[in-house]
Amino acid sequence: MRIVGGGVEAVTEVGYRRARVGGGSEAARLPVGRLRVDRLPAGCDAVLVAGDLQGVAPSPWGGPPVLLGVALADFLTVWAQEGSVPVPERVGVVLAGDLYAAPAADRRGATGAVRDVWWAFAAAGCPFVVGVAGNHDEVSTADLAEAGPHVALLDGTHVDVGGVRFAGVGRIIGDPKRPGRRAEEAQTALIDRVLGAGPDVLILHEGPCGPAPSQPGRAEPAARIRAAPPALTVCGHVHWPVPVATAPGGHTLNTDARAILLTV
Repeated sequence: MRIVGGGVEAVTEVGYRRARVGGGSEAARLPVGRLRVDRLPAGCDAVLVAGDLQGVAPSPWGGPPVLLGVALADFLTVWAQEGSVPVPERVGVVLAGDLYAAPAADRRGATGAVRDVWWAFAAAGCPFVVGVAGNHDEVSTADLAEAGPHVALLDGTHVDVGGVRFAGVGRIIGDPKRPGRRAEEAQTALIDRVLGAGPDVLILHEGPCGPAPSQPGRAEPAARIRAAPPALTVCGHVHWPVPVATAPGGHTLNTDARAILLTV
């Protein structure tokens, strides 16, 4: 899955509420775009990649606000009916972590359960849902076990789907006494392990830096990726104004507060 398009093409957007700096909440828009790749997993017409969906939004089906990721999963069916995206049964999903928001979207850095987001994409009929946990996510393989074998939380592991190998490492580098963090040595060891499996797509929450000053990230993952580059690295955690960066052997795609449909 190698990026071949020149840039992200806008498709639609989702209105939501997120925590505001200094307290309270504010209105925001989640951009949904399209980006061309050279191939997709067999049985898919698109792969939706998304991360840092830290907000709440109304579902198109009504009811009280839900986690933004749940609303995004619900909107897939609506957009498919409008003809702007393929049907969910033909859309695989890659999640790069940090999918939680406080119920009132009024606390920055809130941590909580994100099982519902993963299950929402599975319930929508998506053929697979793979990804990693961010530093603000509470989710485990046990939480997702009954969603089926096509749903995989990756952490130092990989999975093959439709001829494409996805590998992932969740969390971020930091004090392991704090939630969602690992010591640098432990985190980079896991990255080395999954790169050794030769993935087509590497999924991280905290990813490598890009070549531009406006594309911050960690130097340690960047060094590991240079040594054994996958075609595509998906990450988030910090925002890049321009989400795509050329990397040795491929590209890095930053999904912080955005959703992108990969299509051929």
